[in-house]
Amino acid sequence: MVRTVGAPHRRQVLWWAFLMHRVSGVLLALFLPFHFLVLGFAIKGDATLDGFLAWTENPLVKLAETGLFLLLAVHLAGGLRLLALELLAWRSWQKNMAALAAGAALAGALLFLGVAW
Repeated sequence: MVRTVGAPHRRQVLWWAFLMHRVSGVLLALFLPFHFLVLGFAIKGDATLDGFLAWTENPLVKLAETGLFLLLAVHLAGGLRLLALELLAWRSWQKNMAALAAGAALAGALLFLGVAW
């Protein structure tokens, strides 16, 4: 059976939770080499790391860090959802919990944004 873009299952909250978990995982994996690069700066010496840390004061970098925090929160929420699916009996209220987890991830990112600025 061929599913179209407008398929009913794609309008459900849990499908979007599934999609966000996968996308956030891929984006976090793409971020990882940059994280290792920064660790390399720390190993090279104080001047290299200090130069990089000065660059991170840029507002666009702060915004990107907020996005990273959001990705981490979404991915954590998705992982907890998967654990619940595998370890707990499935109930209809879990759709509400998935939406609540997404809201909590967004709230955490906004809180981080407020602290970072």
